[in-house]
Amino acid sequence: MAGTNGSDFVRLTGHRFFAQRLVLATLTGRPIHISSIRSSSPTNPGLAPHEISFLRLLDAVTNGSAFQISYTGTTITYHPGLITGTVAGAGATEDDMIEHHIPAGCTRGLTYFLLPIAMLAPFSKSHVNIRFSGPGVITSSTQPTATAAGDMSVDAFRLAILPLYGLFGIPPARIELVVRQRSCTGHGDRRGNGVVELRFASQVRLPKTLHLNRTAGRIKRIGGVVYSTGVTASNNKRMIHAARGVLNVLTSEIKIAEAPPSKEDNPDGKPGIGFGICLVAESNTAGVVYSADVVSPPHGGVLAEDVGTQCAYRLLEAIATGGCVSRSAAPTILTLMAMGSEDVGRLRVSKDIIVAEEGLGLGNVGRKVA
Repeated sequence: MAGTNGSDFVRLTGHRFFAQRLVLATLTGRPIHISSIRSSSPTNPGLAPHEISFLRLLDAVTNGSAFQISYTGTTITYHPGLITGTVAGAGATEDDMIEHHIPAGCTRGLTYFLLPIAMLAPFSKSHVNIRFSGPGVITSSTQPTATAAGDMSVDAFRLAILPLYGLFGIPPARIELVVRQRSCTGHGDRRGNGVVELRFASQVRLPKTLHLNRTAGRIKRIGGVVYSTGVTASNNKRMIHAARGVLNVLTSEIKIAEAPPSKEDNPDGKPGIGFGICLVAESNTAGVVYSADVVSPPHGGVLAEDVGTQCAYRLLEAIATGGCVSRSAAPTILTLMAMGSEDVGRLRVSKDIIVAEEGLGLGNVGRKVA
């Protein structure tokens, strides 16, 4: 709720939905005050490395933003600025690119940064071109831990999230995501070190009103990507064979591609070792997409066949939940709906998404910030 001392701050507590809170504050122009950020942690109180890195990225794509962080890092005050994108000064061009280095301490997947930045990019003054590099860039999906949720892979972001922007009048053809070097979580000194470039050239004033309240329809095709970094490429075919063995009974139109070798070497070091698979199912109802991700654990010891089979069953579970939007895409869809015109939009979601912590948390944060 807003402060009672005459300020317009929206006061929130805890570290949950940190990036989402900053995005909503930036879109609405409301300053926020977040306290009690891991204040009860005896070993790592305050902001985590990936949250600090996101603050630097947010400062790079905006002009006039101000952050005030307490000495312990458990409290932050954020005054949002204007979303300027890459072109922020005289002499800059639309081909310029922001270089964002993610340090080794960041253990979240790259989509932790891509999802919120993509929600800001349509409302930017100019194009948003960002090159992510560094030992903290993990292009694969990540497994959930006791302190952090798992993140989807950049392939799921490209195949299942970016096409949804077309539903709001934001052409996906003007959004480009290039993976220069893939990476997994790995272990030891073989962690991260991926290189990814995002070019977002679609700017709109107001997103279109969404009407996606029809039935989800039937699955017409399944696609996906398999990848291996630092390990033998034979794992790719083994994952594909195992996934097809489960999904062939659902549809015969299955096309799972092998990720091409990295286009360039990263001078910062070798990429994190591992292998994984991303699967995406498209319905015959336009705009309905489901996705699933599985990656080998950092310590290894898992067969490629098991990874492919597990991902196929996760995709079936996502389809079985119903609705016209998956759990991973719900925050993006709901945020863009809230930023649209005053017309009434419609979206059919499953009850599992409504009662999920992400759904309830997004609704509560949105009401407070707006």
